[in-house]
Amino acid sequence: MATSDLCPPFAPFFGLAGVASAVVLSSLGAAYGTARAGVGIAGIGAFKPELMMKSLIPVVMAGIIAVYGLVVGVLIANDLNPANPYSLFASFVHLGAGLSTGLAGLAGGYAIGMVGDAGVRSYLFQPRMFVGMVLILIFAEVLGLYGLIVSLILNTKAKSVCV
Repeated sequence: MATSDLCPPFAPFFGLAGVASAVVLSSLGAAYGTARAGVGIAGIGAFKPELMMKSLIPVVMAGIIAVYGLVVGVLIANDLNPANPYSLFASFVHLGAGLSTGLAGLAGGYAIGMVGDAGVRSYLFQPRMFVGMVLILIFAEVLGLYGLIVSLILNTKAKSVCV
């Protein structure tokens, strides 16, 4: 492994921090969204159990947020190889990619949890609220998708050149 100012030995730390932040932060958002929406689903289950299957949509959408973090984490990890040089530039790009997906996933999961909880509870009393709830959930899900798109663009820019 080449050691120079462009490829210091500590550079992989930042790339691995990008992997960890993508997976951990997006999983935290997904866990919060699942837990918060699950509370609402459990609340309506006692009154109208037949509504529970349609009410699982927020939980599924929250789980997709974690998949975004997993995809970015795997893409970044594929660029990390001890046999190849790894530049400081590439490590910071990978850190930025991981943080963009992780923080967007955290925000998206939080929004899905809040909307899912309130939307499922309102669906119990007014069935016409279902379409509105799904539309708002889609907009909340797109927050995580934006982070994924930015991460994919950043990942294509990460080049390790150690000269």
